Amino acid sequence: MAAKGLLSSEAVTAYRTLLRATRKSFAGDTVMLQGSAAEVRKKFEENRHVTSETEIKKLLDEAREASDFISNMIVQAKLNSRGGYEVKPSKDHAGLTLEVPSEEILKKSA
Repeated sequence: MAAKGLLSSEAVTAYRTLLRATRKSFAGDTVMLQGSAAEVRKKFEENRHVTSETEIKKLLDEAREASDFISNMIVQAKLNSRGGYEVKPSKDHAGLTLEVPSEEILKKSA
C-alpha cells in the first residue's frame, strides 16, 4: 500500500513539473500555455485508473522525459521589431543543438 501512495505522490510531482516546464517554455504565448496545460491534464486523466505498478512507473518515466524535452529542447521564436523572428536560447539549452525553423515555416504557422 505504501508503494501506491509513493507512486501517487510521484504522479502529482510529475504533473506539476510538466506544467512548470510548459509555463517556462511558453511564457507569453497564451494559446500554447492553454493548449499544453490542457494536453497535460488530458494525458494524466486518461491514465488516472491505471493500477499496474509497472505501467505507472512507465508513465511516470514518460512524464519526466516530456518535461525534460519541453524544458531543454523547445525554444520559442519571438517576432522582433524588424518583422523577423529571433530565437534566444536560455542557459538550459546550452550545449544542445537547436533546430531553428525557417521564416517561411514560421509564417505558415502564424
